[in-house]
Amino acid sequence: MTNLIMPHGLLVDFGGVIVETTNREGWQAVLARHVHDALEAAGAAARALTLDDIERDIRAGGKADSRWKDAMSRPFAPAELTYREFWEGFVAGDWPTAAREYVRDNARELCRVMGELKQARQTRPGFIEVLDAADAASIPVVIVSNTLMGQVHRDYLIRNDLTSRFAEQIYSDEVRVRKPNPEMIHLGAKAIGETAARCWYVGDNFDRDVLCGVRAGVGGNILMEAKSTYDLPYDLPVEADAIVADPWGLRDLLVASIERAA
Repeated sequence: MTNLIMPHGLLVDFGGVIVETTNREGWQAVLARHVHDALEAAGAAARALTLDDIERDIRAGGKADSRWKDAMSRPFAPAELTYREFWEGFVAGDWPTAAREYVRDNARELCRVMGELKQARQTRPGFIEVLDAADAASIPVVIVSNTLMGQVHRDYLIRNDLTSRFAEQIYSDEVRVRKPNPEMIHLGAKAIGETAARCWYVGDNFDRDVLCGVRAGVGGNILMEAKSTYDLPYDLPVEADAIVADPWGLRDLLVASIERAA
């Protein structure tokens, strides 16, 4: 589909659309050391819980989280995992009581630290030009993103002087729902006084993004290709209105819609 409506709002995913992410080598070991030292400082360490144990359980928790995310693409209106559910449930389920209680009570900060240690982020080439094109046409841009810790994304934007380029930021950990729950997109549209039908939504995968756009009834359902776009966890009979290879392709699509409207 090439004759897309000119959007009155551009709703975009964070990872895969605004930024490229790369997992850092050995991040689990670095995080395990951080947790081990924090437990010792708090007097919550136990001889039965070694540094290797903590790293092993962080790895296991990450795998459990990944499989949970795939499963949560099936319900119509999934809720987001809480910080406590990740740390107390997925990581520390069999830890001594004091250690388990410590990660439960400090789960939010541990999620923030994990988010910074786990991934390196870089703004995708061409995305600033997308923002420029949207600004020139007075089209507000809103982030609508699944994440266990939205503060990490906010901090990235602050460090890169990008916060002011977005009208609003909607993160699943903060609003307690996650894509493909259509409420995520509706929240993004409402934040700029619009409806989903008058907005484009841009994501990088089918089972959370394109499906969410279909459920929300967006005016333009755009798929931007990224490294995991075609790694579907299950067969999914949904199609995007348009597929672009990168932000440059999104910019061209946006400019074309603006020119048609003019």
